[in-house]
Amino acid sequence: MTATAETTQPSLRDWLLSDRPQSRRQARLGRSYVTWRQFSANRLAVIGLLIIVGLVLVAALADVIAPHSPVIGDLTNAYLKPPGTPGYLLGTDDLGRDILSRLIYGSRWTLYIVVLVAIISAPIGLIIGMVSGYTGGWIDTILMRITDIFLAFPKLVLALAFAGALGAGIENAVIAIAITSWPPYARLARAETMTVRHSDYIAAVQLMGASPLRIIFRHIMPLCISSVIVRVTLDMAGVILTAAGLGFLGLGAQPPLPEWGVMIASGFKYYLDQWWVAAMPGIAILIVSLGFNLLGDGLRDALDPKESGQ
Repeated sequence: MTATAETTQPSLRDWLLSDRPQSRRQARLGRSYVTWRQFSANRLAVIGLLIIVGLVLVAALADVIAPHSPVIGDLTNAYLKPPGTPGYLLGTDDLGRDILSRLIYGSRWTLYIVVLVAIISAPIGLIIGMVSGYTGGWIDTILMRITDIFLAFPKLVLALAFAGALGAGIENAVIAIAITSWPPYARLARAETMTVRHSDYIAAVQLMGASPLRIIFRHIMPLCISSVIVRVTLDMAGVILTAAGLGFLGLGAQPPLPEWGVMIASGFKYYLDQWWVAAMPGIAILIVSLGFNLLGDGLRDALDPKESGQ
C-alpha cells in the first residue's frame, strides 16, 4: 500500500514540470520553476544576483552596519587616513569622513536612482512602443520620429543638457536620466508588438469585440514585459554610470550626500597620493554595474522564449 501511495503521489518537481497542469496556479508555478532552473544554471548570473541582493541588504541595514557617520568627519584625527587604518577599513577622505560608511549609505542613493529611473522610463517606453506598433500609420510615424530624435544624441550628453536645464540636484538628475532612457524600451516594445499584432491570437481577440486599449494592455503587454525587464536590468549599469557622471560634474547629487559620483569628484584631486578617496567609490560602481550586467545576461537567457523552447 505504501508503494502504491508513493506512485500515485507525484513529487513537487514532477508536479511543477507536468505538461498537463490542472490549474492556472500550477501552470504559473511551473513556468516560474523552469525559468529559475535555466537562470540558476548560469553561475555568473547567480553571482550577479548575489551582488544585487547584497546591495539591497547593505542599503537596508546601513544604519546598523556603518561604523561611522557618513557626513560627520574628524579632521583632527582622521584626515586622509589610508585603508587599513584601525577604525577606518577603507580609509578616510579630505574631511576626515569614513569612506566605508559613505559607501554603505551611498548604496541607498544608488538604489534610489536605479529604481526611480526604471519606474519612470520603462512604462513610458513600453506604452509608446506598444501603441506605435499596434496602431501603425501616422501615429507610428510621429512616435518613432520622436524616439529617433532622442536616440540621435548620446545618452550622457542629453542627460547633461536636461540636468543643466532643470538645475543641480539628485531628483532633477533622476528626471534627466529617465527622459533619456525610455527610447530603447519603446523600440523594443514596438518590435515585439509588430510580431504579434497580426497573429491569429490577436485576431481572435478582435473578433470577440475587445477594444484596442484592452488588446494592448491585456494581451500584448504581457508578451513584451519579459523583454523589457531584461533590457531594464542590462541598462541599470549605464544608469549608475550616468548618475555618477552627473554627480562628478556637479549636476547630480550635491555634497555632503554620500553619492558615489560625488565621492569620486571630491577625491579626484587626490588621486596621485591619496588614491583610495576616489578609487573606493569607483570600485563600488564597478562591482554593482558588473552585478547588473551579469544578472541581465542571466535573465535574457532564462526569459528568452527561443532559449526556453530548446
